[in-house]
Amino acid sequence: METPIQITFHGMENSAALETAIRNRAAKLDRFHPHVMSCRAVVEEEARHKNQGKLFVVRLDIKVAGGEVAVNREHNEDAFVAVRDAFDAARRQLEDLARRQRGAVKSREPG
Repeated sequence: METPIQITFHGMENSAALETAIRNRAAKLDRFHPHVMSCRAVVEEEARHKNQGKLFVVRLDIKVAGGEVAVNREHNEDAFVAVRDAFDAARRQLEDLARRQRGAVKSREPG
């Protein structure tokens, strides 16, 4: 299924290569949760830091049936690395959510 995706760039020019990378990673989200309904990605170039130079911040909001996953702390000096890290974090959260929804996570017994 084609996941609807919205990509927004803040503080930087639109990048076709970066947009393609985001779309490719978003297309793979169905592997980790069976009911992905939408994905919103925001790529922002933060103000220059004295010691680091440019920092790119990637935020993801992924809506799935019965829940939502938000990734908002992934940043790096390379925009493509920030995108990769954000989608890796989203993958882990989607897998955890899918396990909880199907009841595959053991719960603690009150003791």
